Amino acid sequence: MARLEIVQVPVLNDNYVYLAHEAESGATAVVDPAVAGPPLEAARARGWTITHLLNTHHHMDHVGGNLEVKRATGCTVIGPAADEGRIPGLDHGVSEDDTVRVGNATARVFEVHGHTLGHIMFWFSDSDALFCGDHLFVMGCGRLTEGTAPQMWDSLSKLSALPDTAQIYCAHEYTQNNGAFALTVDPANADLKRKMAEVAAARAQNLSTVPSTLGEERRTNPFLRATAAEVAAAVGMAGAPAVEVFAEVRRRKDLW
Repeated sequence: MARLEIVQVPVLNDNYVYLAHEAESGATAVVDPAVAGPPLEAARARGWTITHLLNTHHHMDHVGGNLEVKRATGCTVIGPAADEGRIPGLDHGVSEDDTVRVGNATARVFEVHGHTLGHIMFWFSDSDALFCGDHLFVMGCGRLTEGTAPQMWDSLSKLSALPDTAQIYCAHEYTQNNGAFALTVDPANADLKRKMAEVAAARAQNLSTVPSTLGEERRTNPFLRATAAEVAAAVGMAGAPAVEVFAEVRRRKDLW
């Protein structure tokens, strides 16, 4: 079992870039580098050599640092095959159920269309680490910038294959806003109220709220809880199919 040491690197206003280091081999992946400087410096400070670059999707706040990181390190850029023309410096495109190795650590690739039509996520099961980009956030999910609500719901449903212990390494600090919205569509959720108290305390100290766990998300994230009768009732859709409830919750969040 090869476990990753994961370092969160805050960049821009609310982005998180990650370094994932596999000590046995010395390999290090940088995940979704919006910019190059901070993750390069974070790796240098630890004596790590960036060997891989993992992209979840093509948006510039995830790939903006690709070429500079590649020039500086000679790393291999891995990203969605479906977005081959939109990932700067792409060396290796991957698709559903492909595997990616970072040293002795192996990730399974999931295609998760919705936020974009080429979005993927990387699941390192031995480390309980899910790098999900903008697919899933703490108490939120990505906007439907290219895909449809049914596509996003199908993609979110793929998370059912993962354990509650999965650590959700998403790419933005959107938690406080997401949670405030969640309370409007899931107001009686005691787990959500407790979570929001923890989030408020953390953000008051400018601390990160990421990662969450998938188990926590299953209890508090209204987008994952579209199957819950209380969420459906709260949005006036009691008895409706979960995909329709999800679409309504997403619509409300877009307007919120």
